[in-house]
Amino acid sequence: MFSKIFLKNSSGPLRHTRFSLAVLVLLFCLSGCSKPQEPDTYDRILKTGEITVITRNNAHCYYIYRGQPMGFEYDLAKAFADDLGVKLNIKIAENWDGMLPALRKKTGDLVAASMTITKKRRRLVDFSNGYMIIQQHIIIHRDNHAIKRVEDLAGKTIHVRRGTSYEDRLRALMRQGIGLRISVCEDSATEELIRLVAAKDIDITIADNNIAFLSRRYYPETTVGVPINEKEYLGWAVRPGDGRLLELVNQFFAKIKQNGVFTDLYNKYYADIDDFDYVDLRAFHRRVETRLPRYSQIIKDLSLKNDFDWRVIAAQIYQESHFNPKAQSHAGAFGLMQLTRSTAAGMGVKNLLDPAENIGAGIRHLKKLYDFFDKARDPDRLFIALAAYNIGQGHILDARNLARQMGISPNMWASLKKTLPLLRQRKYYKKSKYGYCRGNEPIEYIKQIMLYYDILKRQGIEFASDNSPLHKDVEEQVEKREE
Repeated sequence: MFSKIFLKNSSGPLRHTRFSLAVLVLLFCLSGCSKPQEPDTYDRILKTGEITVITRNNAHCYYIYRGQPMGFEYDLAKAFADDLGVKLNIKIAENWDGMLPALRKKTGDLVAASMTITKKRRRLVDFSNGYMIIQQHIIIHRDNHAIKRVEDLAGKTIHVRRGTSYEDRLRALMRQGIGLRISVCEDSATEELIRLVAAKDIDITIADNNIAFLSRRYYPETTVGVPINEKEYLGWAVRPGDGRLLELVNQFFAKIKQNGVFTDLYNKYYADIDDFDYVDLRAFHRRVETRLPRYSQIIKDLSLKNDFDWRVIAAQIYQESHFNPKAQSHAGAFGLMQLTRSTAAGMGVKNLLDPAENIGAGIRHLKKLYDFFDKARDPDRLFIALAAYNIGQGHILDARNLARQMGISPNMWASLKKTLPLLRQRKYYKKSKYGYCRGNEPIEYIKQIMLYYDILKRQGIEFASDNSPLHKDVEEQVEKREE
């Protein structure tokens, strides 16, 4: 309207000049009246030098162990922050279904909490590409033989946490005609519901396969039943419109999956979760209760003196002797830590079957091996030392030499897992200094120790309360505590 009136009363060059001037004035006014555009999330992250990640305080996302922050999602988030060159802040969500609203209110930059990508959640946030395939399974007690199919849930009560994809899936089953009942818990962790199933306090819950299979270690009385849905993906969530941050997240996951970092982190928390020996694990849990207390203080004191996590030593002792101080192997090893007579003599042991002497000598021997392999970094260094304890230092040296010949690092346990089994083959061991070696045994030895250690470690995990404050700059906090 303005332009038409102006043109009607103007002519020639002056008309065009006045029109152009009017447009410039209008644009100036419009720009002056509008609010300055806020920088997007990525710009703000770079400007402040820190990224705030919203997550949950549980065994799969984030927790503190021996003063150190841990958790699968935490380690992924830390790797992402390092990739961006910024500090990581952890924001613990007060409850599960409050994470996405908190993200939208800008209390954090992204959500990294083992969250399933669903249509319902996509209406609220944007998700990264899926970084892990998961599937929901029925969790029941081993004595429960009544539920073999999804349809068998009819008439049953299933306990799940409010706001989860488990609840959404169960409601979908109800719409399909399965007359189940849902008991919604306000904020009970999935692991806690699994514990209640193991204790027979509740009959049924639902869990993603990674949580379900790992939890069998801690609660072997539970059974992972049939899946109740198709396979889905876990993803990280960002606010709608944070396209640059989302692109960087996707690039990050693509990179760590290609360079092996993702596999390393996955194996740190979920290695061998498909392996499950009910008899062995049930015996371990029972002996932790009945036998370990007799020796736990000795183990703690001597482990601390030699700078080992006592739970690693306890797990090793169980693997060696099942906490039996009179154990004796066919190869002539004795006591809780299965010392040979020559090793015991070198350590000044007078009574091989005395628990304190045996444990003390075993730990000192392990520490000697640990100190010898000082070019390796933990956890590889610990694994190599444990393997040497099991199979002998000489065979580990042969395996390391073979690794060098193959062009792989002799200081990484992943390399020795490849070369140790080769020492069973004549074409390899005939060229080695220490000869034939049952190279698969130390691999299985360490696998079992780390399984038992993982179970014992849960006792030392620290979980913050739901109303805990922002965990800012976790690494600096840890350094201050250590000082």
